[in-house]
Amino acid sequence: MSAPPTSSPLPPHHAAALLRHFADLREGTHGGTAVTREQKEELFGRAVALLDPPARQVLAEIDSHLLLGTGDPAASGVHRTPEGVAARWTLSWPEQREAGAPPLELCAHYGTAFHHPHLRGATVGEWPLNVFTAEQAAAEIPTLRAIVAADLHNLVFRHDYRIVPASR
Repeated sequence: MSAPPTSSPLPPHHAAALLRHFADLREGTHGGTAVTREQKEELFGRAVALLDPPARQVLAEIDSHLLLGTGDPAASGVHRTPEGVAARWTLSWPEQREAGAPPLELCAHYGTAFHHPHLRGATVGEWPLNVFTAEQAAAEIPTLRAIVAADLHNLVFRHDYRIVPASR
């Protein structure tokens, strides 16, 4: 095994997002400035708005390539839940509904007990949501793709590959 390099280029997106996350935990803030729940929810609303175009893009890619244009995308916008605040982007299609499977989902949520917001899928766990610029939102596209792809895999695993039109 070779030794790690002594110098490296700037961290990739995932490392940068995690470093923002860890800095917030260390400083007790969100986005370096928000301290109160109200301030953090305001930043969450901005993050959802910034994330909307990339989330719609990722779901449209899945719809086009795997669902053969049969998908029905939806976006909830920011809304209160019993657990805090959330925003969801979903993609349903006839075979998924017929199988009784949940739709594909990208969920931005900020639970009442959380220090800051997170991203998840319907079946896929948590990723920190530290998006404060359009560039950072666009850089989340690989994460969003991974969440949606893992969700689709999990739905196939739980139901049947035939729920994906392109697989038949």
